[in-house]
Amino acid sequence: MDTKEILKKVRKIEIKTRRLSDHIFSGEYHSSFKGRGMTFSEVRQYQYGDDIRSIDWNVTARYNEPFVKVFEEERELTMMLMVDLSASEFFGTVDHFKRDIIAEISATLAFSAIQNNDKVGLLIFSDEIELFIPPKKGKTHVLRIIRELIEFQPKSKKTDIAQALRYLSNVMKKKAIVFMLSDFMDEGYENALKIVSKKHDVTGIRVYDKHETEIPKLGMVPMQDAETGEIILVNTNSKTVRTKYRANYLQQVGFYEDTFRKSGAGTIHTRVDESYVKKLLGYFKRRN
Repeated sequence: MDTKEILKKVRKIEIKTRRLSDHIFSGEYHSSFKGRGMTFSEVRQYQYGDDIRSIDWNVTARYNEPFVKVFEEERELTMMLMVDLSASEFFGTVDHFKRDIIAEISATLAFSAIQNNDKVGLLIFSDEIELFIPPKKGKTHVLRIIRELIEFQPKSKKTDIAQALRYLSNVMKKKAIVFMLSDFMDEGYENALKIVSKKHDVTGIRVYDKHETEIPKLGMVPMQDAETGEIILVNTNSKTVRTKYRANYLQQVGFYEDTFRKSGAGTIHTRVDESYVKKLLGYFKRRN
């Protein structure tokens, strides 16, 4: 893809996702996440109507009259986009690859963040850390992130979610809102996710294609594993083969859901041919 084509694609994504973030997501994003970053400011005497949960019992006991804690909303948050660009993200059977939808969702979230004067960073991973862009503010910065999501060519085809989470733990010392975008065709990342979720506000966004969920009957078909490159001949007419494939697929999806839920992290599922707008809005509303 030449520079002119890349810029054209960046502009196209910017127009589409900027409109979404301006008119739909910025308010929802603000109310979903802004209220969670509160810093202690001072104590003052209790007034009628104050929330009793904010009473400072130590100060109240000292002065023998009720005092409440006053908090200030943190005006600036940091959003980190963790994007899986392993080979399985270059799959799609409808109009888009999973990678295309991941880029659009990432751009929408990034524009929502800068609308609220927040910083945005990007971590692209496979089974290694492919690219890390530290969080910054501004439209120019977001456009650079979109450009990387469109044109970046990862060195590896494989996936290692645990390693990406460990890297995030090391580089992000301040609490961040983390969106991890992947098809989550990986396992063994439960401990790493638990550690990250204790410090950061984590949401997994699973992007998938409907034809990944089961194998259609097509007779003997050569199939290649996108991540290992191995090609095997598969008898898709065999019910046993189709049943095993579906069971394995559902096991990985179940692992993703269970692991994120146990870690206190949020989950979103969106198919490449569905409206991710509805999925994101529904998720933000449920958090309020």
